[in-house]
Amino acid sequence: MGRLVPAVTRALDILELFLDGDGTLSAPDIVRKLQLPRTTVHELVTTLAARKYIVPMPGQPGRYRLGVRPYQLGARYAEQLDLAAEGQQVARSVAETCDETVHVAILEDTDVIYIAKVDSTHAVRMVSAAGRRLPAHCTSVGKMLLASLPEHELAARFPDGAELVAMTPNSITDPAALRETLAEIRERGIAVENRESNPDVSCVAAPVRDRAGQVVAALSISVPMIRWSEDRRAELEQLAAKGAAELSEHLGHRSPA
Repeated sequence: MGRLVPAVTRALDILELFLDGDGTLSAPDIVRKLQLPRTTVHELVTTLAARKYIVPMPGQPGRYRLGVRPYQLGARYAEQLDLAAEGQQVARSVAETCDETVHVAILEDTDVIYIAKVDSTHAVRMVSAAGRRLPAHCTSVGKMLLASLPEHELAARFPDGAELVAMTPNSITDPAALRETLAEIRERGIAVENRESNPDVSCVAAPVRDRAGQVVAALSISVPMIRWSEDRRAELEQLAAKGAAELSEHLGHRSPA
């Protein structure tokens, strides 16, 4: 691995400061926050301004905001994003950590569609495939995605009195019970499936957000009951949340500080 270039590192540190606060900074602010010499900061700020990475604030002498160049770079990055490809990459990393089957799924009406999947190496594992469609209310990824919907959208998809399909005896079949479950998921930020789509498998799932903070997918870890326990569940919930946060970051989401 090559050597890091100090001047480039400092310039990037300056740019990343604009992600916090009100998005404006002065040279003294940068000196104070990064503990850099004033001369160094002045040279870096002058260079960044000359290349349009930062621009002076109108009517506020000495203060700067981000310029058009970071926006152009971000837009190009967004154009190249592929949720399925990014999901496959993160799912592979999560699966290598826990050696269980990992999925990334999206919501379509009342179903989930798996867009990425990495298998466990165990002989006993969940059998599924990318592209498979399942009722959302029977899966951890689906319940995570449904929990992100506004109440009016949820009511339109699951009206009172509707009978929900059951995949196992544990499946939720009553819309009122589903809403109660989704409320708990919103509060916890994690969804759990207890043998609701497969009688031999339980799952945990966490939300994946885009750069606007909207939930666009969910990442799950599926475990055969022979390897499932409450202690393991807690461990996998943390891992799913970490993987979903990593995928969200790939999509441009930035968690609140």
